[in-house]
Amino acid sequence: MSTSDASTPASADRSLRGLLLLLATIAGVAVANIYYNQPLLDNFRQSFPNSASWVGVVPAVTQLGYAAGMLLLAPLGDRFDRRRLILLQTAGMCVTLVIAAAAQNLPVLIAASLAIGVLATIAQQAVPFAAELAPPAQRGQAVGTVMSGLLLGILLARTAAGLIAEYFGWRTVFFASVVALLVLAVVIILRLPKSKPTSTLPYGKLLVSMWHLVVEHRALREASLTGAAMFAAFSIFWSVLALLLAGAPFHLGPQAAGLFGIVGAAGAMAAPLAGKFSDRRGPRAIITMSIALVAVSFVVFALSAKSIAGLVIGVIVLDIGVQAAQISNQSRIYALKPEARSRVNTVYMVAYFIGGAVGSGVGAAVWPTFGWVGVSVAGMVFAGLAAWNHLRLPAGVQG
Repeated sequence: MSTSDASTPASADRSLRGLLLLLATIAGVAVANIYYNQPLLDNFRQSFPNSASWVGVVPAVTQLGYAAGMLLLAPLGDRFDRRRLILLQTAGMCVTLVIAAAAQNLPVLIAASLAIGVLATIAQQAVPFAAELAPPAQRGQAVGTVMSGLLLGILLARTAAGLIAEYFGWRTVFFASVVALLVLAVVIILRLPKSKPTSTLPYGKLLVSMWHLVVEHRALREASLTGAAMFAAFSIFWSVLALLLAGAPFHLGPQAAGLFGIVGAAGAMAAPLAGKFSDRRGPRAIITMSIALVAVSFVVFALSAKSIAGLVIGVIVLDIGVQAAQISNQSRIYALKPEARSRVNTVYMVAYFIGGAVGSGVGAAVWPTFGWVGVSVAGMVFAGLAAWNHLRLPAGVQG
């Protein structure tokens, strides 16, 4: 950002908005890669019939990879220039996506999916970068703006993957992502400024310091566990939806499963609003409301095993609840220790995506035996765990 650009409040605000939109795009395009596979499970089953019973491992291992990448790569944002880290991970992601697209058996696709998850943590460099750029009074709104991009990436990934797979095959989905990442890399080189490292700790001590943050901040522990339970509920639905729609009475392909992402994207519009509310009123009340919305969504799902309209209503309620809780949780934790935002974010997001992987795994285990009602009940259980964990922390405890 040049001096002239920042010479007036209006020009500074425009410059900040432009950077936040770029960071939102980076987050969305990057994180989409861990969700492309969810509407493609039936395609994988057809391509690898000898391993058909294992296709549910693909989304689970991708989310585990994301958790591992959060733990091993995301803390580097406090130590090094985030712009450089984003570009290096983008290059690695392109190579890994080509391997996934060319996979001739399911084990290769699973291994590539694990690596995709690790490298997709590009998105988690963008979110703390936004918190660094924004003034404290606008931090929640800034995080909400970038998170809206990330959440749109999560939801629209399924739509894009379903549409592309319907007409060009599932392998083209991964090749298309390579093209998108290469275009984005050019924009990053031209527009994104360097970040300022806030730590000189060597890598090993940087990782160890995250444990001290967990011990030091009770609110970080509570937010992380609440977020994990909420994302487990979110993931159990999305990891099984394609299988529900492929069977009776729907008999719909990946395109239909993907189109549900457009419905869920309506909920992403709640992200900036949730950020503003957190800035003004504090985040705890909105988290409580969000948990209630997620619980209600699974009641709707349980009653909608044969109803597209019911599924649509449930998706909107689910996504608004999960996304509003995510923004509010992150607004809380970024205020705990400003010089360690990448590490605080890492603690939270590792727990978050472990929760997602557990949700996907539970979905894969529950679906064959208990069907859609079993999946819905499991989602309610995760919402209940989130409520118990969130409400046991006194409202006045912030650190």
